Amino acid sequence: MAKESKAWNKVMTSAMKLPGVAVDREKFLQSELSKYCGEPQVQVALERGTVGVIPEKILDRIAADCIRSHTKKVTLFSTAMGIPGGWAALGTVPTDIAQFYYHVIVLGQKLAYVYGFPTLLDEKGKLSDSALNLLTIFVGVMTGVGIAIKALQELGEILQKQIIKKLPEYALTNGVLYPAVRRVAQFIGLKLTKGSVSKGITKAVPIVSGAISGALTYKTFKPQAKRLCTSLKRTMLLPQHSSAHTPTIDINYEELPPELPPELPSTK
Repeated sequence: MAKESKAWNKVMTSAMKLPGVAVDREKFLQSELSKYCGEPQVQVALERGTVGVIPEKILDRIAADCIRSHTKKVTLFSTAMGIPGGWAALGTVPTDIAQFYYHVIVLGQKLAYVYGFPTLLDEKGKLSDSALNLLTIFVGVMTGVGIAIKALQELGEILQKQIIKKLPEYALTNGVLYPAVRRVAQFIGLKLTKGSVSKGITKAVPIVSGAISGALTYKTFKPQAKRLCTSLKRTMLLPQHSSAHTPTIDINYEELPPELPPELPSTK
């Protein structure tokens, strides 16, 4: 399954090269919270996290605005960019796929900050290795992978034990959560590379051409973004109910199934 993980890493690396991929937690929350809250409340949220400081309705409104904005951007970008062969076979990542996951990565950071996560950036202002692993889990949550949702719940429990200002790096890079990261990466990579070269990129992500491309991208991105939003909210605000009413795809920790249930719309 190494090639599947490499496929996802290749897509993430391409998306990471695009400008603005790293979201500064303080600047983002300062900008968004100041629309609804006074400066003292904003400062407390920046210091302690938004949970228990900012009303839930405000957090939900900010999250909805972020989802709406990125859905619009990624849909508009999804133009006529048909690829005649399999990108994995060619060893390149098309711009449309990189853009799709760029918005996934950026939106994932924003939603995490809205619902109380510490910064995902290191001292140099870049996404750390633990952050990249967390974002992989986020993508798994978006596509309904049971392992990813369980890992996010476990991470939420760690974060809620005490007020911390950084991610638990060991848990995400070597510890209890790392096996989930590896399996989710394999799952995503398998979905991206599934299908023959002749069937092309439309087997991987719903980006084909023109209005059809935009419609399929919209129908994929928005529901997945809402799924991540719901899971983050339940994990950080209502951890005891974090798995309730959340559709999942169960994947065994030891091995991936030979056939994966379809999550992205088919172009057939």
